[in-house]
Amino acid sequence: MKVVEINKLTKYYGKFRALNKVDLNIKKGECIGFLGPNGAGKTTTIRILLGLLRKSSGDAKLFGKDVWNDSVDIHKKLAYVPGDVHLWPNLTGGEVIDLFGKLRGGINKDKRENLLKLFDLDPTKKCSTYSKGNRQKVGLISAFSSDVDFYILDEPTSGLDPLMTAVFQDCVEKLKRQGKTVLMSSHILADVEKLCDKVTIIRQGEIVESGTLDQLRHMTKMTISVDTKDTVEGLDKIKSISNININGNTTSFRIDKSMVGEAIEYLVKFNIKSVISTPPTLEELFMRHYGEEMKSVNNSLRREPK
Repeated sequence: MKVVEINKLTKYYGKFRALNKVDLNIKKGECIGFLGPNGAGKTTTIRILLGLLRKSSGDAKLFGKDVWNDSVDIHKKLAYVPGDVHLWPNLTGGEVIDLFGKLRGGINKDKRENLLKLFDLDPTKKCSTYSKGNRQKVGLISAFSSDVDFYILDEPTSGLDPLMTAVFQDCVEKLKRQGKTVLMSSHILADVEKLCDKVTIIRQGEIVESGTLDQLRHMTKMTISVDTKDTVEGLDKIKSISNININGNTTSFRIDKSMVGEAIEYLVKFNIKSVISTPPTLEELFMRHYGEEMKSVNNSLRREPK
């Protein structure tokens, strides 16, 4: 069963095209990472799913229902946490959590109390006294206390310290074990790499990459480090090898996954003592699409007068 069905979704702000024929499908029980820098189209896509923005063209459905026409019914089955949670300053954190729960049709009180302890939040304090991190905790506790089918998390760990980030990750892992569906937009690549089954990368309003981490890792090089008894020579003769670094009897290089066997077969003659292979990180996959833009920005900064 598909929880999210987005087909050729396009959105214009005046003459500016924020989304261009975006396709995104999420099955029940999947946790999908939605990656891209500010302005790439992540938040616009999420707001359309929430029924807060009207599409220009294409289709967007949640639970088989149109996200604009059936938004009231849809919201009973989802929880949303933005990257910057704004709360009513005169209400306490506990009152806000209960209010959000009632809007969804109820809240699990035992789960609420357990989450308050896990996130170390005092629910009796006014929201006006909360730091950004504590406001974020209110949003997360409210979402995780509700028994819904779909969770939309937009930069959910913004403002959280490493300990609370670990608590957040445990909560998402629990949702996955329960068969819940999660769409997580994040700049924290470690969160996405740890939690998500699949990754979708959006760039300038278009989906440029989508698949499981293993599928995407086939598209970029891995790093190999080899300790040998004898000094390695002639490694550059092997196709697809790059970034060769020889330091005494330790050799490291980058290589396409399909060519690893040939490289190891060549290195055997130098009496291998140990081999360490490191698959590409999600950050490396991400930078495949934004690396040129980063170079352009860095070059511009270098040219600026001091």
